[in-house]
Amino acid sequence: MSVQIPKAYFPFLKELKENNHKDWMDAHKSEYIKLENDFKTFCKATVDELNSFDQIERVKVFRINRDVRFSKNKMPYKTTRSAIFSREGVERRGSYYFQIAPDTSFVGGGFFSPEPADLLRIRKEFELDSEPIREILKQPQFKKAFGGFNTDSQVKTAPKGFSKEDPNIDLIRNKNYFVSHTFTNEEVLADDFQENLVKHFKLLLPFFDYMSEVLTTDLNG
Repeated sequence: MSVQIPKAYFPFLKELKENNHKDWMDAHKSEYIKLENDFKTFCKATVDELNSFDQIERVKVFRINRDVRFSKNKMPYKTTRSAIFSREGVERRGSYYFQIAPDTSFVGGGFFSPEPADLLRIRKEFELDSEPIREILKQPQFKKAFGGFNTDSQVKTAPKGFSKEDPNIDLIRNKNYFVSHTFTNEEVLADDFQENLVKHFKLLLPFFDYMSEVLTTDLNG
């Protein structure tokens, strides 16, 4: 039986958004602790589901407290809840991620702000041969769920060392290589949300496995 997201978490997060200060959180501490424990139970149960087709090293539930030291936004609390599931071993790259919040819930995965060496390796691979990644991106279920790479962050023409005339420049221009799928509030609070979430995670596996092969080899294989 699927474990559910606590339905009371959305009303709590809505109220927190309107009352984002320590006094309010202190007054609702017992409610928050109960909701957070239920959320962590959901995440731990999701690890078990992921391990049925992948190997997960750990799950990290992100803290609700914001780091405001270097931010203009001094609100002390996040108004979303999120977790990341890291794959086991250096040979398995990529992590599964999801976030819940009223009207802004999504699942995602890929390579966000990769290290310069990894970013260059990915771009060089796509410059050499883009067919494998394009085959993954156009798989009907994958395309329906995720569309394609998020293109909000790209260089304007071409990265240094690459030609803007390259036939694969649409891929090479990206600074990030991740995909996402949004969920409605009703989907998140449905009895089968965990099943739906894991189904989307499983669709990421061929992408992760291919990118792991790329990032653990050089251009000569």
